Amino acid sequence: MADKQTWSAESYGRDARFVSDLGADVVALLDPKPGERILDLGCGDGALTEEIAAAGAEVVAVDSSPDFVAAAKDRGLDARLMDGEALTFSGEFDAVFSNAALHWMVDAGAVLDGVSRALKPGGRFVAEFGGHGNVAAIATAMVAIARHRGADPALAHPWFFPTPAEYAELLEAKGFSVETIFAFSRPTPLPTGMKAWIALFRDPLFRQFGPEREEALDEVEALLAPALRDSSGKWHADYVRLRVAASLKPVF
Repeated sequence: MADKQTWSAESYGRDARFVSDLGADVVALLDPKPGERILDLGCGDGALTEEIAAAGAEVVAVDSSPDFVAAAKDRGLDARLMDGEALTFSGEFDAVFSNAALHWMVDAGAVLDGVSRALKPGGRFVAEFGGHGNVAAIATAMVAIARHRGADPALAHPWFFPTPAEYAELLEAKGFSVETIFAFSRPTPLPTGMKAWIALFRDPLFRQFGPEREEALDEVEALLAPALRDSSGKWHADYVRLRVAASLKPVF
């Protein structure tokens, strides 16, 4: 589909390695133990999956991107191609972990149904992803350029960015007990710049512009410069993250 996000493990590693680098605190919150069976939901290229496995856990990694799954397999991981909104596991994991992936899975109810099925009773769910207000300036600039150029502005903001209250309510409705949930601002340096970020993460939007793609990228970058580029020329993304730890309530 023309409007579907696709991934290249090579370009992701070059322009977005900070995503997994910033996931260390989430792995610490997971606190994987030797012998535990853990599902990494939206594993990307498997960089954090490796860290969980290094703690002695038995990890299964899933992602909807064939290129990411191949990259994770190249690390020697048990990586499988699977839609996060249609997980097929049943009662086999001590924990489900996810970093920087759940905001791409807009049917959050279906995701949590699959997570709850995958967990053993009392199993834990630890995740971090985009929260309400994440990349607000970036999305607004992309919407503005899409409208200005007569393109589809919906492709500028395809994500699910809930508030802590919204997500906590959904977790409770799906049978989870929420232990911690909070949102925090994390301005994030972009080592390869803003243009590389928007070209990577919103390629479907800019494909609409055909031969004028580069012009549209430049226009978005120019709109964002006053807010997200500092006096030395370095770029930061206006990230807001939501971090959660919950456990599946036992069914009596």
